[in-house]
Formats: sequence, structure tokens, C-alpha cells
Amino acid sequence: MLDRRRFLASAAIGAAGASLFGSELFAGTAASAPELFGRLVYNVKDYGATGRKPDDARPALQQAIDACGKSGGGTVYVPPGDYTSGQLHLRSGVRLYLEAGATLFASLDGRQFDPPPKSAFLIGEDLHDIALEGRGTIDGQASYQWRPNDFTDYYIRPNQRLMEATGKPLLRPFPAGFPKETVYPRLVLLLRCQDVRLAGLKFIRSRSWTINMYACKRIVVDGVYIYSSGKEGVWADGIDPDGCQDLRIANSTIETGDDSIVFWSSGGWGPALPTENVTVTNCRLSSASSALKFCDGNANAVRRVAIDNVVITNSNRGLAFMVFEGGVVEDVVISNVSIATRRFDWFWWGDGDPIHFNIMRRSELDGTKRDNEPPAGKIRNVSISNVIAHGTGMSAINGHPDSWLENIHLENVRLFVSHDPAAPYENTRAAITLRQARNFSMKDVEIRWEEPHAATWRSGLIAEDVEDLRLDTVEVETAPAPSAPVIELINANKVTLQSLRAETIHLAGKDTREVRLLQTDSAISADSEVGKDAVSRQ
Repeated sequence: MLDRRRFLASAAIGAAGASLFGSELFAGTAASAPELFGRLVYNVKDYGATGRKPDDARPALQQAIDACGKSGGGTVYVPPGDYTSGQLHLRSGVRLYLEAGATLFASLDGRQFDPPPKSAFLIGEDLHDIALEGRGTIDGQASYQWRPNDFTDYYIRPNQRLMEATGKPLLRPFPAGFPKETVYPRLVLLLRCQDVRLAGLKFIRSRSWTINMYACKRIVVDGVYIYSSGKEGVWADGIDPDGCQDLRIANSTIETGDDSIVFWSSGGWGPALPTENVTVTNCRLSSASSALKFCDGNANAVRRVAIDNVVITNSNRGLAFMVFEGGVVEDVVISNVSIATRRFDWFWWGDGDPIHFNIMRRSELDGTKRDNEPPAGKIRNVSISNVIAHGTGMSAINGHPDSWLENIHLENVRLFVSHDPAAPYENTRAAITLRQARNFSMKDVEIRWEEPHAATWRSGLIAEDVEDLRLDTVEVETAPAPSAPVIELINANKVTLQSLRAETIHLAGKDTREVRLLQTDSAISADSEVGKDAVSRQ
């Protein structure tokens, strides 16, 4: 039979919102600390933490974590209160539990953090069996300053030029203190850790990426809330796994300025390792950049990813597939997704586009030649189904002249395009553009134009440099500019249009041939360079 002290400890952790971990129950040494399910519990107040925000809680927090780890593991308990601290180093076997009403504030004093790039509020290296749990909050206290842009960002150069054409000032936010301040800590940085659990907590206002993991295995992120300012929170991504395996993100809400979830395979922390065996389910994402992104910084691979039951709201870009470092994205299944995008301010990546694919070489982006630059990467074997998307931007699905998209399939997709009069500029010409793709299919897809309309709109679908393209039961509504073709096929080879509903189709390019129309009554026009036998009706 459990004694009274162990029973109270068990009740405190097990009951939601319970706060029974008083200092009278817990001593500050492992020898007298009570056990919880066979593990010791360490109350940070027993190590000198006051729970008052102005006080430095770092020594007490670190001592509790160290004592817990040294004893073989257990729970470090943070009762209700406000705790300000510099960098904390996690230990194997330690479960850091923040009670409801407890907030850890990251210090704004850069001297309390390790030097970059390992500046982080909570850091773990080469650890196993660690957890950050509870109902409390971890707050990075980020703030921003607006000033005229003096920062070159090649990713947003097209946006900048469009903005310059309007004659409006190029104002944008920068993290407070930039560029003199050099320490912008992540909230959580985990390097080469195994068996990791992050659950229940709120991670807010990070000054850099919120949760960054490299070469970690068996990670669970469940029921967390991540927030950074959607207006100002530059560089404040949500979750950035890099070279991680067996990752599950579930039941979470992520609202960020920069990207919400980003899959990396970079060489920033060591060898570029594949990120693989990933599930994302039952989440809501919102981002002033990309809500869900297969990152351009992919030098190896991101593969075997399943995403299901996700709602994307108020985002600049919905689903983004990008490879700029020669890596591979493959074997991805995305299903049951609701997307709502709009055009954010000019300095964010994205253009209000629900779906985005892009393969480039880094030198093609910025014009800088690189020694031993890898060839263009690959995106292949991607299935996107059961999607309803409302957006104000064009969904650009682009391969590369040297590396075409392969085996990309869209099924049961409803795409609604509208104009945002409040946006600084309008950049949409077509609902979807498709370039450099092989074995691409759309089945049971609708493309519709919603009010308010834009004068720039032309075609519903433009496909250029494609092979083995199949459109089956696709309906494309005529744009408000009736002189433009509803669908335009340019250098399209081996195209099957079955049960297609589109008023007009225009063919162009000398390589357009073997276009078959099955149960399709669309009016066909063609440039003179298209062969007379390029089209057949059945």
C-alpha cells in the first residue's frame, strides 16, 4: 500500500490542474525526495526558485535538472509562478513538468546563453528519455522593430520588386537589437537525442525557431500550442526537424510568423541526414509564410511522410515542396486538409498560394556560383487528396528543366481563387501552373473563381513541358477574362483529358502531341507549330 506522501505525489501529477507539489512535501536532495511511479520528483522551489519574474531562476532550475539526471532520472516539477532564466541544459531521464500557471521566461540577456549557434533556452545533446510536459508556458519574450529594409533576401526579391513598383515604403520588422545583437536563442534545441516527448505545453514568442531537432529519433509532439507574431515574427518558425526519424506531431495548434512545420535535411549541425518516417495528424496550422513546408535546405532526403486531418488557416502559403540543395522529397501522402491562404506583407515568403512546388539550384536563386554545387534535386511520389483550398494566389507546381517532377497526383481537390483588395499588389494570372512534370494526374478536381475578381486573371490551368499528363473528371471554370483559354497546354506530350469540363483548350509548342480527349467536348484551338494530328477525340 502506498504511503501518504507517495499517494499525494501521484495525485498531483495525474490530476489535471492539480497543484499539490508544495515545498513541505519535497526536499532538495535525492535521498529524501519522494518517488513517483518509481522515479524521484524535484520541486524547483526547493532549490531556491521564488516564482517571481524579476528573480534569476536559472541556478535553481539547473540544479534541479542536474540532481534529477544524476539520480538516474525523474520529474523536475515547476509549480505555478513566473520564472526567468538563461540557458538550461537538459539531462537524460529528466521529465520537466510545468504546472498550469507556471511560466518560464527566457532571459533577454544574451550573456546568459551559450554562444551561437547553440544559443537555446532549453538544450539537450546526446540525451535519451527526456520530456517537456505539463500545462504551463515557455515564453521567449521576442519583440520587434520596424524600419526601412536594408536586408537582401533573394527568396522574396520578386515580392520586393512588385512592392517597389507601387511606390510604397519597404518597411519590415527585425528582431529587437538586430544586427548588433547576435544571440537570438531558440526555445528548444535537441541534438542527437532519442525517445523525446513534448506534450501539453505552450511555446510562445520565440526569438528564433521555436523547436529545432537534429538527428533525433523517436520523437512525439502532442497537444502543444506554438505561437509567434503573424505580423512581425520573422525567423520564429514553429517546429523544424532536421535529419530526424520516427517523428509524430499530433493534436497541436501552431500559429507562427515564419513557417509552422518545416522538414529539413541539411548539413547545418553535422552530416545531412534524411528526415523520414513522419506523421502529422489532427493539427491546425497558421503562418505568414508556409504552413507546412518540405524545406529548400534539403541536401539529402525527406521521405515517408504521412499528413492527415490538418486545417491550415490564415496562411501565406499552404503546402510547400521546395528543394534547392540537391536533395530528394519522396513518398509523401497528404489527405483530408482544409486550406485558407491570403497574401501577407511583401517580406514574407509566399503569395497567398495554397499549393507550391519548386525545384531549383541555389545558384539559380541568387546568381552566386558555388564549387561542387549538386545537380537539381527531385520531388517524386507525392499524393494529395481530399483537399478544399481557398486562396488569393496562384498554385505554382514547378519542376526543373534537369529534374522534372515525377508521379505527383491530386485527387478530390476543390480550389477556389479570389482577390484580396487589401493586398499590396496582385500577382495571380492562373489558378494553377504546372511545369516540368512527368506522370502527373488530377482526378475529381474543381477550379473556381470567387469574388472579388481581379483584372489580372486569365486561365484556370496552364501546363508547360509535361509528359504523361492525365486530367480525369476535372472541372475548370472560365475566368472573368473570357478571351483567355480556360486551359493552356504548351509542349505537352501524351495527355489524356477524360470527362473534362472546360469551355476552351489552347495548344501551343512544337512538342505538343498525343493529346486524347475522352468524353470531353471542349473547344480546341492550336498554334500553327502544333501538328495537325496532335489531337484525337474518342
